[in-house]
Order: sequence, then structure tokens, then C-alpha cells
Amino acid sequence: MTTTHLLYLHGFRSSPQSAKAQRLQRHIEDSHPHVVWSAPQLPASPRQAADLLLATTRNWAGLPPESLAVVGSSLGGFYASWVAQQLRCKSVMINPSTTPWVTLEQHLGEQTAWHNPEESFFFRPEYLDELQALNVNGQPPAAPQLLIAAMGDEVLHWQDMVARYPAAQLLLDEGSDHALSNFESYLPQIDKFLGW
Repeated sequence: MTTTHLLYLHGFRSSPQSAKAQRLQRHIEDSHPHVVWSAPQLPASPRQAADLLLATTRNWAGLPPESLAVVGSSLGGFYASWVAQQLRCKSVMINPSTTPWVTLEQHLGEQTAWHNPEESFFFRPEYLDELQALNVNGQPPAAPQLLIAAMGDEVLHWQDMVARYPAAQLLLDEGSDHALSNFESYLPQIDKFLGW
């Protein structure tokens, strides 16, 4: 079944203004204008982020799960796995964070936003527990998964990603980085996976 509703989730300190989010949105507008696109700005609190995502997708409740999909990058990939379990929908993870309650411990305190350095937020210690509460590792995937992992990721380890998603269709990139700077080259595979 064709994907008709797509949710995009950005990474830590990122936003819907990220290069990947903007490129994917343009691609959908140009090639798949029927698709309902949503890319919310996620709050720093994982619990609040989860509440926002449930509210954002509430109107999708009556739709067949096969028509829904979520794409997430880095921390957004972690959230995407959680959302996919709630909606029973397809998911695309791009260099996903697998244990953010561990890796983000070094980022506690005031943080600036990538796309607007004048914006800042506090990443609080209790957020690590909130992240762990959203962990769905160990649960069988509710629907097909696509994992895009860059071996040149300078932030997260691609081996952890591959181990975390054993059932996923895997696209292993030998040269790219955490931002997946060559994201555009993966649009045909993402299209194919989402059934457009």
C-alpha cells in the first residue's frame, strides 16, 4: 500500500530546518504531492516530545498502518522506532541513536540550536530517564524498517546501529558522515521502501 502520511523527526539540537528535512520535504512536494507531511519541532524533554508526536498523529488513528511512515535522523531515529511501535507503521532510521540516555549524558546543561545559535535550551538530567522510558529495543518491529548507517559517522557507531536493528533492511554507507551529507542519493531507495 502507498504511503500517504509521513512524519519526519530531526535529531538532537536540530530542527525541521535541517538539510535532510528540507530536502525530503521538497522531494515529496515535487514527486509525491498527495502525501501529508509533518515535521514538528521536538521539545528538549523526551516525554514532551512523545506527547507531541502522539498529538501530531492523532488524526491518523483511523488510517491503515500500511499508509503511514516515519523517518528519523540521529535522536529522531530513536524516536522513530518508538513512534513506529505506537502506529504499527514503517520506519526509516538515518544514523539513529541507539542508547541516547548514555550518549547524551555528556550534553547535559545549556545547548544551542544548530540552525539558530541564538536559540538555546537546557538538557536536564531527568531527560535521560525519559529517554530510557521510550526504549523499544528488544521488541520485534511492528512493521518493516529501513536502516541507513554511515560507517564514517563521527558521532555514533554504525556497528551499534546494525546490532540494534537486526530485522531492518540495511543500507550501509562506506563513506558518509553523521549528517549523511549524501542523503539525496538515498531518495530512490527511500521511495522504493515507502512504496511510492
